Amino acid sequence: QVQLVESGGGSVPVGGSLRLSCKHSGGSFRSYHMGWFRQNPGNEREFIAGIRGSSGGYSTHYADSVKGRFTMTRDNAENTVFLQMNSLKPEDTAVYYCAADRHLILSSLRRPSDWDHWGQGTQVTVSS
Repeated sequence: QVQLVESGGGSVPVGGSLRLSCKHSGGSFRSYHMGWFRQNPGNEREFIAGIRGSSGGYSTHYADSVKGRFTMTRDNAENTVFLQMNSLKPEDTAVYYCAADRHLILSSLRRPSDWDHWGQGTQVTVSS
């Protein structure tokens, strides 16, 4: 069974940086598409970034709201994905979730309901 464990959240001032990690276990990591989403109370879960598995050439995809500020990478040797977040803004405050799926097609990447596996989430707070 796939398990995802996020780490790296915390509180930072506006303009600061954080690096989130998500450790994957329970399957062939290289074949999994991986994603980052975020959510605030009362809001829908929002796609932030995705990196496809081997079948997708490890391509990366970003939400417009974070493009140029956030970078998602994967380390297949360590079964881990990272989300480097720079130039953080108050509106980036949320719980950040890691997601994994083996069979996702590109058009489904941004839909939370199409992902099979989720981590427990890690809080990111950006204060002005």
